[in-house]
Amino acid sequence: MNEYDFIIIGAGLSGINAGYRLKTQLPDCSYTILEARDKIGGTWSFFDFPGVRSDSDLTLFGLPWRPWIHEKNMAEAHLIREYIEDAARAEGIDKKIHFKHQVTALSWSSEEQRWTVAVLADGLKKEFKAKFIVACSGYYDYARPLNAEIPGIENFEGTVAHPQFWPKDLDYANKEVIIIGSGATAVTMLPVMAKTASHVTMLQRSPSYVLSLPASDALGEWFRKHLPERVANSINWWLSLAMEFLVVSAVISFPKLARKVIMKQMKRQLPDKIDVNVHFNPSYMPFEQRLCMCPDGDFFKALHQDNCDVVTDHIKTVTADGILTKSGKKIKADIIVTATGLYLHLLGGLTPIVDGRPVDIGTCYSWRGALLTGLPNAGAVIGYTTTSWTLGADASVKLLIKVWKHMKKIGATSVVPFHPQQDLASSKPVVEHSSTYFVAAQSRLPRITGRSPWYGRKNTVYDHFKLWFGSVTKGLKYSFPPKKNE
Repeated sequence: MNEYDFIIIGAGLSGINAGYRLKTQLPDCSYTILEARDKIGGTWSFFDFPGVRSDSDLTLFGLPWRPWIHEKNMAEAHLIREYIEDAARAEGIDKKIHFKHQVTALSWSSEEQRWTVAVLADGLKKEFKAKFIVACSGYYDYARPLNAEIPGIENFEGTVAHPQFWPKDLDYANKEVIIIGSGATAVTMLPVMAKTASHVTMLQRSPSYVLSLPASDALGEWFRKHLPERVANSINWWLSLAMEFLVVSAVISFPKLARKVIMKQMKRQLPDKIDVNVHFNPSYMPFEQRLCMCPDGDFFKALHQDNCDVVTDHIKTVTADGILTKSGKKIKADIIVTATGLYLHLLGGLTPIVDGRPVDIGTCYSWRGALLTGLPNAGAVIGYTTTSWTLGADASVKLLIKVWKHMKKIGATSVVPFHPQQDLASSKPVVEHSSTYFVAAQSRLPRITGRSPWYGRKNTVYDHFKLWFGSVTKGLKYSFPPKKNE
């Protein structure tokens, strides 16, 4: 039997960060990391579609305790994966990882005050025990994408490829390609595929906002060249944090003005052949869905090429050699890429068992974006969706550690959030994006009310203020070991 104080599920960016925080803030506690795959990196070692990269500033998206030193701030996946591997190796966290250990069940016993974690390791069943679970497995299903209904897709005689399961031997050079979708993946793939494909069409039902950002930080490079490394890295981090916080706050506070500015920027970068009011005029305000980012305007530059186009229409049917839209437009294709979104869930899609009873995650309330009602000693690490993910994941782990320290201080063995009213009718999902794949997942996501402490991730300023000054008793029930008879 393998028994630990903490078990971290997932060895991606959030899982490695959680390992570092436990190592440095709770050095007397034991922990291990269970990773279903055979490598570190999570998203950044999983996706392999053309051009896969970050659309966040790596100064902040990277680990807070290990500076990002590459010139590119919006970097390719392989650089991010190498960065995570180097960080884990440097801190000895890689030695704590059990690879090819897929968690298949989570069961809490109040009698034992322990979680039993069932694992499938290379076909063998194992069990681990832990006082506390920290789920860093992300928010999407690695095994299946969102099931988008594409009429007639079975008629297509070419290749259908999904970015989540990209065929390694797929050669798109001199081929006609249709990318179905308008999100970050489509915006990332188009300029890369257009370099060798004979033609690339991005076919979208509805438009998205696309922002062009510098791939590199010239000011940050200047600091690194002229100042001591530690000073330069610290200045860059704080400047990036301040800029991100101020810009995102301004966009959320003044959405109509932000929309006007973004629309103007997109129009200036688009070629005359593409009407911004048709193809880049979203029906929602900025940050109601994710904003798509492109480094140095590569997406817009590609659209200036003769072999790139955007079509905004609905699919009537897929034919043997392409797609027929509802407006009657026929688009030829050798390859159709279905960049239609992710299938979202938490805790790897598992249904935890507490004292023999299953707990439906979709009926749980989120306590400060870190704990869930009905689940003792279990943290679900969620990052930010409007700013850099890792800052939010880090805030989650720090809060869990603070709760653990309070447990030890008062002699408790477990903690569980309790919500006085279990009526879900007036609640909202923990992530309120209006993207199709978030809407489709609402029943699988924890709930919030928006009133403290029943909220999700906010922003790094608010979350750290609450971390320092917020209560670790409000909305929480602590359990203590039975007193021994004297």
